[in-house]
Amino acid sequence: MFRKISVFMVACCWATLVAAQSNLPRILSLQERAVVRDRLLEERMTTVLPALMRENGIDLWLLIAEEYNEDPVMRTMLPSTWIAARRKTILFIYDKGGNQGLELLAVARYNVGNLFKAAWIPEQEPDQWKRLMQLIEERNPKRIALNYSETFAHADGISRTEYENFMSRLPEKFKANVVSGERLAVNWLETRTPSEMMIFEQASRIAHLIIAEGLSENVIQPGVTTTDEVVWWYRERMAELKLQAWFHPTVDVQRPDQPLYSFASRPDGQTVIMPGDVLHIDFGFEYIGMHTDTQQMAYVLKPGETDVPEYLKKALAVGNRLQDILTGHFKAGRTGNEVLKQTLAQAKKEGINPQVYSHPLGMHGHAAGPAIGMWDNQESVPGTGEYPLRPNTAYAIELNVKVPLPEWNNKEIRIMLEQPAVFQDNGQVRYIDGRQKEWLLIPRKVQYLKP
Repeated sequence: MFRKISVFMVACCWATLVAAQSNLPRILSLQERAVVRDRLLEERMTTVLPALMRENGIDLWLLIAEEYNEDPVMRTMLPSTWIAARRKTILFIYDKGGNQGLELLAVARYNVGNLFKAAWIPEQEPDQWKRLMQLIEERNPKRIALNYSETFAHADGISRTEYENFMSRLPEKFKANVVSGERLAVNWLETRTPSEMMIFEQASRIAHLIIAEGLSENVIQPGVTTTDEVVWWYRERMAELKLQAWFHPTVDVQRPDQPLYSFASRPDGQTVIMPGDVLHIDFGFEYIGMHTDTQQMAYVLKPGETDVPEYLKKALAVGNRLQDILTGHFKAGRTGNEVLKQTLAQAKKEGINPQVYSHPLGMHGHAAGPAIGMWDNQESVPGTGEYPLRPNTAYAIELNVKVPLPEWNNKEIRIMLEQPAVFQDNGQVRYIDGRQKEWLLIPRKVQYLKP
């Protein structure tokens, strides 16, 4: 009874604390976000896509999807108020060459937003496929890209049925011109514009501040609150702010008297958080088309403690060192597998016990681009790990180190860190809104109180 009452009181008090204590930046309304998303899409269509199509040698890019069976790339090209494709949606992107830019058509009854103009009138030509073939004949493209891929799910958006429907109707002279749009699709999804990076900065700041809110005495009452209650606090907090979680958060505990859990078998969430616990959170949401993915660590002070023990500070520093080693090996044209191999070799040479599993971040949480390890594969990742790094792309720098602690009877602690970062066109990696280099404390220090 005592625990239930206390948690209820904490939850009730939180509603009044938020207005007074929250230092979150202003979060746009849904209407404001829609306006920004459409502006970003128009900017990408005019400044990013023409160069990518020419780099990949694509004259015509076709995106074909049915309602409720979305192409992942098409979803990034739809206007903000559409949310999903309607009926059979066909986007027709043709490079007119030179300074003429792209011709954007929708082989559909109506315009798709303000960018894709309707190019099919069913009353004049009832057959949608036939109309598509007329458009292709008129433009005579040399290379036609469709979204199919064995490597990237993001670039494998055309269904088998729609592929066969298209190929069976395509004039014979064009069939040899059809190629996979895999590289173009991945390039489109992974490239970040300066405007998007400004949104990314704000999203990352919001994520850091929400994490700090949850890993504090405002939410956690040691001896009372369970890890699952903290997880659901995060879900409710995102809902309050109209932020869409793209995965269910996790909060877990490490203690001197308990073995490290496996990533394949996490604790059940009913662990009561106690003084002396090491807490870890994994948390991410979508905001204006950008996805965050962040992991941080916290320490619950024991009675009489005013700071985290020195040995835990040193353990966190080892995690920061592995971050530096990893990002130091980022180089344009280098594959994810090459970065992984070089990082692990250097870390082990320095006496670090590393595990690296970083991934692209942006229009998706686990986004298109080079995988740099998997938690259960530290050798080389087939397919996605063979993809090269490109500038102006974003990543979740995700990894962990295991550090033996004499103070824990030589038991290992796992320092798990994940921070959004951008690989800039100058070859440097910059953490978006910084990275954790100090422990979050529960409760926070109050400056005017002295022991």
